[in-house]
Amino acid sequence: MVTKITNGVKVIVEIEYQIEYSNPNQCQYFFTYQITIENESKHSIQLLDRHWFIFDAGYLPREVVGKGVLGKQPIIASRQRYSYVSGCVIKSGFGKMVGTYKMLSKIDGSTFIVNIPEFNLIHPLRLN
Repeated sequence: MVTKITNGVKVIVEIEYQIEYSNPNQCQYFFTYQITIENESKHSIQLLDRHWFIFDAGYLPREVVGKGVLGKQPIIASRQRYSYVSGCVIKSGFGKMVGTYKMLSKIDGSTFIVNIPEFNLIHPLRLN
């Protein structure tokens, strides 16, 4: 688990290798990650956009940009949290992800960036 706080918003990432959906013989390593966004500020915020960089050892980095997460742009009230689960396939069994969320302050309409902590995508056998 990794955590980062930016502008009063805490992002917690929990990663899990999915052996049943992976096929190392075909260079397919599937990971799921649960993201929890905790709004520690005094006002509501809305997640507008996501921007990810996916690094896969020996391959070109991938960039993912889009509206919200999982088709939603959730509003997170003060002292509340929002969680979702997503996934990523890499080819090498050794990679990492890092990114940002663009948030909207519901108190004054300003936007700000929240950093998503860098996290590793490592096939369990690569740890030995």
